[in-house]
Amino acid sequence: MRLCNEMYLGMRIWCPRKRSCHTRQPTLWNLFVVDIQGTLWYQYQVYTFYLFLFFHNPQSLVMLFTLRQSTLRYAPALAASSLWLANDVAYAREAVDLQKVREAIVDVIESDAEKRGDGTSLYGTMIRLAWHCSGTYSKHDHSGGSAGGRMRFAPEATWEANAGLKAVAQKALEPVKAKFPELSYADLYTYAGVVAVEETGGPKIPFRVGRSDDTDGSTSPPDGRLPDADKGSHVATRQHIRDIFYRMGFNDQEIVALSGAHAMGRCHTDRSGYWGPWTNAENTFSNEYFRLLVEERWSPKVTHNGKPWEGPDQYENAAGNLMMLPSDIALIADPEFKKWVEAYAKDENLFFRHFSKAFSKLLELGVPFKSADPWYKFW
Repeated sequence: MRLCNEMYLGMRIWCPRKRSCHTRQPTLWNLFVVDIQGTLWYQYQVYTFYLFLFFHNPQSLVMLFTLRQSTLRYAPALAASSLWLANDVAYAREAVDLQKVREAIVDVIESDAEKRGDGTSLYGTMIRLAWHCSGTYSKHDHSGGSAGGRMRFAPEATWEANAGLKAVAQKALEPVKAKFPELSYADLYTYAGVVAVEETGGPKIPFRVGRSDDTDGSTSPPDGRLPDADKGSHVATRQHIRDIFYRMGFNDQEIVALSGAHAMGRCHTDRSGYWGPWTNAENTFSNEYFRLLVEERWSPKVTHNGKPWEGPDQYENAAGNLMMLPSDIALIADPEFKKWVEAYAKDENLFFRHFSKAFSKLLELGVPFKSADPWYKFW
């Protein structure tokens, strides 16, 4: 039987030693790779596979060559099957046009901003949504994280740390979900944070879809995994920050980089109890948060609109128009944190690079992404 250019579905047998097609049956010393409609089975993978069989299961190697005729006969079907599996794994990436999803998210945010008319927007809230959706992960038992989209349900929807997210951010994204039903809530919530960062001048965030949705909150982790703004003292607050982030697998540098998201948005007394924006440009992603931490003088807030401040402890600048949480001030009270605050205050590009990597890592914590590698990639 001729094996060159006349095989099933245009399959050709290629001899890596002679660098040409041949008509001989393959042997152990004349290994082949197969090119089926442009899909290349790399030579080194074939060699590795045969060596693996030789050392670990020589009987299988003998059987393989005994049945080589059948193997060649059904190779096209096997290859087609592997291609189908790879395509099935990647279906979500191909089924959703993320650029169109991005445009829909931006339209929702911009339309809402026009209705507000006060200079505020949902950009910062979308970052908080993505953050809180993902920040429940624990490296110790691999529970929590963004997979499942459980923020839609109790108990996560009722946590104090998530106050306002269901009624504001999640509700605002419902028209986007209705337009792209094939996109999971978990992917939508995390991608909304990515869009918010990128559309406001921030760095490009590596992102991929593939998160599934749960039908209820029965697998939600216990409350208390998201960071609190204050633990009563600088020492306790710093330790709390490290406990929360170390549990997820972050280090001190990544903690500070992720804290830079406070450049966006503001606090609301009807949600967290705190009041005010961190920067003068709350709709622009920048390193301004770090610059203000270093350059401004921060003192405890005692009044608000001419009346005694009755909210939780927070800090304000000399003008009283900007705020910092106790957890923010903790970053300049701790030497290891402070060196990164100062570095990011001086170098926005450095901050952007570190934030992009850390934020992408955060959004993927605990997500069991399927591999798109074909079946013949053994390792």
